[in-house]
Amino acid sequence: MSPADVVPPATRTLHALIIFVATGAFAGYAPLAPGTTGSVLGLLLVKFATASFWRYSPAGSLMLFGIVFILACSVADRAEKIFGEPDSSVIVLDEILGMIATMFGNPTGWIWLIAGFTLFRLFDIIKPWPTSWFDRMRGGAGVMLDDLAAACYANITLQVLQRIV
Repeated sequence: MSPADVVPPATRTLHALIIFVATGAFAGYAPLAPGTTGSVLGLLLVKFATASFWRYSPAGSLMLFGIVFILACSVADRAEKIFGEPDSSVIVLDEILGMIATMFGNPTGWIWLIAGFTLFRLFDIIKPWPTSWFDRMRGGAGVMLDDLAAACYANITLQVLQRIV
């Protein structure tokens, strides 16, 4: 065994933490549709964790989301290197935060959550510009930004639907 084969315990721990976060507590290992599974996790986080904070402090929520998003770009970048492939399907942190961004400022009743989920997945799949442009970017920012763009489209669509319905 060469010294290069020996991974220090701190590095193993950091890699395990990165994998845990990037895969959404291992939701990304779902055998079918890991991105959809990550989006469901994001939906549940909206319903049971983040929505009440938005109502209490919208500006604080946006600032916190921005910080978390920047950190998530770094986590996604490191996870790509660990997994050895760009935008690995097991990385679902982008879908989790995308779902949170989709629902920000929107009602969080189940009908709206399902509509937001459907719209987010639709925009994430069809990738209208600039989503498609971000999708071609390499690194953690590319992993995260295409889902943020899809979330913006879904959020705006939900905002319009609220005013129509």
